[in-house]
Amino acid sequence: MHMKTYLITGGCGFIGSNFIHYLIEKNLADIIINLDKMTYAGNIRNLNKIERLSKYTFIKGDICDRKLIGQILHKFNPNIIFHFAAESHVDRSIDGPTQFIQTNVVGTMNLLNETNKWLKRNKSEMKKDFRFIHISTDEVYGSLGNNGKFLETTPYDPSSPYSASKASSDHLARSWYRTYNFPVIITNCSNNYGPYQFPEKLIPLMITNAIAGKELPVYGNGLNIRDWLYVRDHCDAIQTVSMLGRLGETYNIGGNNEISNIEIVNIICEILANERPLSNGKSYKKQIVYVPDRPGHDYRYAIDASKIKAEFNWSPKETFLTGIKKTISWYLGNQEWLENINKSKYQQQRLGLKNT
Repeated sequence: MHMKTYLITGGCGFIGSNFIHYLIEKNLADIIINLDKMTYAGNIRNLNKIERLSKYTFIKGDICDRKLIGQILHKFNPNIIFHFAAESHVDRSIDGPTQFIQTNVVGTMNLLNETNKWLKRNKSEMKKDFRFIHISTDEVYGSLGNNGKFLETTPYDPSSPYSASKASSDHLARSWYRTYNFPVIITNCSNNYGPYQFPEKLIPLMITNAIAGKELPVYGNGLNIRDWLYVRDHCDAIQTVSMLGRLGETYNIGGNNEISNIEIVNIICEILANERPLSNGKSYKKQIVYVPDRPGHDYRYAIDASKIKAEFNWSPKETFLTGIKKTISWYLGNQEWLENINKSKYQQQRLGLKNT
């Protein structure tokens, strides 16, 4: 029986750290190597509970460092790579697109290139089963009107520097499969939410601002729609695709939860009113304020995940209501985690307006 060695890039980020917790809980890997640059959204505290496990190794490093990637591959001989590492906030990409191109495009190319060279030199049996799972987003498809959903065959039409950089990385991954027969599978997911999410994103920002008595800023008219996927369901789907997916294929992963931004904020306010009612008896909804919209703000995203359902019988376990209750409960129970972020890295400033 071969040792199962998993290399995770970006494992200190939101989805990556949840995926590592998932692997540990399910006992799916013998060795886990986490390569993370530790940018602002990388948080070593996300993995406090497992950092002393003998099967877990953390390496602080950059996917743009080709020499380091080569050394890691040679030393650990992974069976599989899960590529989560990415700059991922649209507003930050509007303010400073260069870092998004560097990490998401150049970094992905380096990782593909170095892994392909390593595979070509590697003569062992494990080479036959090696897989590279490239994790991406539904934002590469652009924006939808009131009808329709994104299919795996939907043409790419990215609107922001972030989504353009992820589209580029997807194209690179697909081209490495077609050109070099590199064993890659691509997943494109809808909006994730859940524990350990950096509080610049909609759901954790609304939860943390609400309990701090701050304003709840809603972009534009609040009617932009997203399909919401609980992060644990996403982890389960990624693992399923890694085991059963066909090389060179793309799999959309969605939560079947299309909800407008203002509905999300209202639901959070209603749940908090039950879980932590305000001492003055007021409604959390009084904290909602409408702010100028994001430049190029896509109206609607919706994933058609029928392919992953048909091929693997996979579907999300959480409804939005069950998932958001778990998420709110986690943030209420992990105030110290939030305080550490707010102390060190993040002042909850509005981003995405610098160049407009």
